[in-house]
Amino acid sequence: MDGVWEPAMIRNPAHRGEWKPRKIENPNYKGKWVHPEIENPEYIPDSHVYRYYNIGAIGFDLWQVRAGTIFDNILITNDEKLAEKIGAETWGATREAEKKMKEKLDDEAKKRKEEEERRIKEELKKAQEEEEEVEEEDDEEQEEEDDGSEVKVEKVSEDGETTADSSNKDEL
Repeated sequence: MDGVWEPAMIRNPAHRGEWKPRKIENPNYKGKWVHPEIENPEYIPDSHVYRYYNIGAIGFDLWQVRAGTIFDNILITNDEKLAEKIGAETWGATREAEKKMKEKLDDEAKKRKEEEERRIKEELKKAQEEEEEVEEEDDEEQEEEDDGSEVKVEKVSEDGETTADSSNKDEL
């Protein structure tokens, strides 16, 4: 069982070789499909299609894990010093205020979540206490019923006839 696989020792007489799907003849088959090429009289080849001299807009296609990401003050340049200077003037001036605002919002959300969890725990605790009270009342009612209840006894005679005998539980 363990180790290298070995083929079966007894040949299968019904074995006809490797399975291959059946092929059905198609008299209408014309070969592999090739899409037709239609001439476009307005087409002009452009070897510099990638060059842009005037960019009027930029689009961002972003996937975010968390909501709340803000984009503003976008600068496109190849001058690193200019980018750092403008970044310090724009983003650097608002960074601390935005950070404080974000922390405040996060704290409020955390407090709401903690309050909701506390409220749910209290509701569960209250529901459990009510359930325990109901069970205790049911147990007390059951005990009261058991104290003075009668016991029904069926007697079966040798003939197979059954007779019911009601008696007080204390007499048994």
